[in-house]
Parts: sequence; structure tokens; C-alpha cells
Amino acid sequence: MENRPKLAALAVVVRDAHVLLVRRRNPPDVGLWGYPGGHVEWGETVAEAAMRELHEETGVVAEAVGWLDNLDTIVRDGDGVVRHHYLLVAILCRWRDGQPEPRDDVSEAAWLPVADVLAGRYEASAQVDEVLSRALTTADNTGPR
Repeated sequence: MENRPKLAALAVVVRDAHVLLVRRRNPPDVGLWGYPGGHVEWGETVAEAAMRELHEETGVVAEAVGWLDNLDTIVRDGDGVVRHHYLLVAILCRWRDGQPEPRDDVSEAAWLPVADVLAGRYEASAQVDEVLSRALTTADNTGPR
């Protein structure tokens, strides 16, 4: 295991009072709802990675609008040893086309009601609600209908 953080991008897509989330099939966060996303490839911008991962995991096409937040995700085992360390960059996206279907490393992909996500009605990864709140307060968060 490499002893350095891995850079990953998250695609945050809000549309018609719903947010696009996926249920993870692999560690970390197996079974939890979170934003589509994954590793940034060598030579790829974070925004490009977010768009690529969004499409790979859900089939949805969007465009990057801007940066929302950086999240440190550090997972330790019972002995305190770090098992996963990611720097996640949340990118606000504007939906363009497609309906979510689970692909790649997700078991479900769906438009979930924003109010339900903010109320904690879904088992979600850490800070999903905080990132969603930030997206909602961003001036251009939903794009064209």
C-alpha cells in the first residue's frame, strides 16, 4: 500500500430538487450513498475526472460548473492504522443528458430528493449533506431543465 493520499473527484449534480447519488459496491463506503466519482488519472484535470467518472458510473452526461469543496477521507482499522486516505475534490456539475443506471463499481444510481438527503433519510458517506448544502447555495446549481 502506498503511504500517500490519493486524489479523487466527485461529481455533484443537482436537478429539479433531486441530487444524483450512487450506492458504492467497493470499499471504502461499501453500501453507502455518495456522489459518483473516483481517481484522477495522470494528466487529467479534476473536472475531467469528475465528468468521466460520472459517465462511467451512471451513464449521465454533465458539464463541470466549478469547484465546491475538498474533503479529506481517512479510514483507519481497529488498531488505528490508515487503510485509505483520499483527498476528494467535489465538482459542481450541470446535467446535460441521460438517466442514471448503475455501472462500473456502483450497485445503484438514482435521483434522490434533496430534502430527504439533507434530512439523513439515506445511509450516506460522510459529508454528503454538507457538500449538497454548499451546492444548493451556489448561484448556478441546477442549470437548464
